Amino acid sequence: MKVLIIMGSKSDEGVMQECSNWLNWFGIENNMVVASAHRNPDKVRELMVNAKSEGYGAVVAAAGMAAALPGVCAAYTSLPVLGVPLEGGLPGGIDALYSIVQMPAGLPVGTLAVGKAGARNAAVMCARMFALSDANIAEKVEAFKAQEYKM
Repeated sequence: MKVLIIMGSKSDEGVMQECSNWLNWFGIENNMVVASAHRNPDKVRELMVNAKSEGYGAVVAAAGMAAALPGVCAAYTSLPVLGVPLEGGLPGGIDALYSIVQMPAGLPVGTLAVGKAGARNAAVMCARMFALSDANIAEKVEAFKAQEYKM
C-alpha cells in the first residue's frame, strides 16, 4: 500500500516533504501532488475516485486558511483521510485547524497538528495503520517508537 499526499499549493511542499521523508523511512511508497479544492476541484475528484484502484491505502491532505481540501478528499473516497492544517491565514494556522476538525458526522477526517509536526504525525499514523497488516512496517513502527521515547 502507498500514501497519496495532496496539498493545496506548491508552496506547501516544504512542509509536506516532512511527511514524505518519514513515509520513506517507514518504507511506505508515497506520491505528492498539488491539487487545490478551490482551483482544481475536478483534479481532486479524479485523484480521490481513482486512489484506491491505484493502490493507495490512505490520503494525507494538507491545506491552509479555509482548508477545504481534506474534507473534499474525504467526500470522494472511502480511504482514511488525514488532514494536516497549514499556516497561511490566522496566526498559528488556527483557521485551517478549525476548518479541518469541524467535519460533519459520517465524513471523518483525522486531524493532526499544524505544520511540520502534523506532517510528521501523518506519516507515523499511516505507518501505524499499515502496520496492522504489514510485518515489515510494524517492525519499523516499533523501532521508531523506541527511538522517539529516548529523545
